[in-house]
Amino acid sequence: MPELPEVEVVRRGLARWVAGRVIDSVEVLDPRSLRRHVDGVEDFVGNVAGARVSDVVRRGKFLWMTLEDAGRPGDRPHVALMAHLGMSGQLLVEDPDAPLEKHLKVRLALSPAVDDDGAALPGELRFVDQRIFGGMFVADLEPTPDGLPGGLGISDLPLVPHQAAHIARDPLDPGFSAASFHERLRSRKTGLKRALLDQGLISGIGNIYADEALWAARFHYARPTDTLRRPDTQRILDAVTSVMQRALAAGGTSFDSLYVNVNGASGYFARDLEAYGREGRPCRRCAAEGRTTLVRRESFMNRSSYLCPHCQPRPRNARI
Repeated sequence: MPELPEVEVVRRGLARWVAGRVIDSVEVLDPRSLRRHVDGVEDFVGNVAGARVSDVVRRGKFLWMTLEDAGRPGDRPHVALMAHLGMSGQLLVEDPDAPLEKHLKVRLALSPAVDDDGAALPGELRFVDQRIFGGMFVADLEPTPDGLPGGLGISDLPLVPHQAAHIARDPLDPGFSAASFHERLRSRKTGLKRALLDQGLISGIGNIYADEALWAARFHYARPTDTLRRPDTQRILDAVTSVMQRALAAGGTSFDSLYVNVNGASGYFARDLEAYGREGRPCRRCAAEGRTTLVRRESFMNRSSYLCPHCQPRPRNARI
């Protein structure tokens, strides 16, 4: 599944290529990709066609484009076009005459626009999904409970789709509170990795980046959260933020051709992973310090955790 850096790479691409443009028309090639839009294809097209994309926002792994009436720019938007990428969803900007992708599901024709150099921007936004676990739908916007922006976007609009309102903020969100996170983390009385994967506590972190952050902070995944002091919490937050920023700089982590940005390019952060997927290979930190310790894979919540047994010793009071 795409994690925060992969979704943020897509958001930034949409903010650059799509924000401010009108969706002139919509073509739905596979209604299964609109199954989350309960009012059907015609209602989806009626809400989206003719609307202007006023912002592109991300909250955790949730991504949406706020829509406003193209005839009344500046009016407060009340709906958003949400895109759920699932396991294989892609949002690609293309020229209308570009060959159609094999698994193309929805085509959005965009109003003409040019870049800063006067070159024409691609005229279509395409939703491609091989496994059809993702989809698009229109959602109502509602005020955020804390009055802060709905997520990381171009504007500071304090609105969020109902479907994303329960999702916690992530460390890259300006509205994220480290102090509040620490108090909630200590109250959970669970294992640290399980807490990091809880999207209601902190969003955007999946299995890959949890393992990478825990390795960087030298914490075992089973460290009890109620034993963490403020410096411990800050250490894990610093590690999460650093790992995600480095992943963003590399375009995200792509293990196959399904994880791409809006221009179809894969990220290359997989080359820099320190723990995830490195079972049986030397821990680079130990190697730099003159030790030979191999990365270990352990079963965790029906998936795997990768760690260095020297850098991340298992606590005596471990909690899974």
